[in-house]
Amino acid sequence: MSSTRIPSHPDASPLGKPVAYAEHYAPELLFPIERQGKRDEIGIAAGALPFVGEDVWNAYELSWLDPRGKPVVALASFRVPADSPNLVESKSFKLYLNSFNQTRLASPAELTAILVRDLSEAAGGPVAVYVEPLSLRPPRHLGYPKGVLLDRLDIDVDRYTLDPSLLAADHAQAHVAETLYSHLLKSNCLVTGQPDWGMIVVRYRGAPIDREGLLRYIISFRQHNEFHEQCVERVFMDVLRHCRPTALSVWARYTRRGGLDINPCRRTPDMPPPPPFSEIRQ
Repeated sequence: MSSTRIPSHPDASPLGKPVAYAEHYAPELLFPIERQGKRDEIGIAAGALPFVGEDVWNAYELSWLDPRGKPVVALASFRVPADSPNLVESKSFKLYLNSFNQTRLASPAELTAILVRDLSEAAGGPVAVYVEPLSLRPPRHLGYPKGVLLDRLDIDVDRYTLDPSLLAADHAQAHVAETLYSHLLKSNCLVTGQPDWGMIVVRYRGAPIDREGLLRYIISFRQHNEFHEQCVERVFMDVLRHCRPTALSVWARYTRRGGLDINPCRRTPDMPPPPPFSEIRQ
């Protein structure tokens, strides 16, 4: 699917600018940003992705009116494929979802069809959408990865700007298969500089990765400015280059902002997708 929207530069987005909320359906609010610009920075050639994956968005503030004018509230999730040419800027996504607040719709199915059409057009690829009215009592699953929590390491830290040289693996040792994770990921919005908080998980097969170095590397994002999806792709490429695993999966669970949380995953095709649970802070 090709997008009919023209991606724009992040500086032109509604981020950091006062805006008026639309009271009725307004698909023009969606603001796509081309992925390839940032991928060029980390050495990913156009049309040659070294990973598969998706960005899972969860929406907690979704509402519309039924045909008689009674409000409906719901949860929703959106799955944007990593090979889509565009990501959607998060504030524009929030404004778009809120434009349904005074819009009458016949059913959740009608809303779902509209969301699929608009978001797929903005992303330039097929976006899967799931809408669950709260009246149906949808379950929510919280959990932790089955792996090693790096945050328990007793280390000194003095680098808070991005430093991939902290990454290393011991190729003299036998290969392992393990999952390492941390709650200490903090980066900043590319446009506004506001903090983004999250849990990041590195699952791999290969020479043992130096755990202290990986934790210091994760912490080195603390003053780094980039969108959620771009941070995860950068971690994937840095670990791939500096540690040379035979298989790799990197995924993050970011805390919500504006009623949305973003959960990117990038993995080699031989690695499974992440488990379907939310992080405790989400």
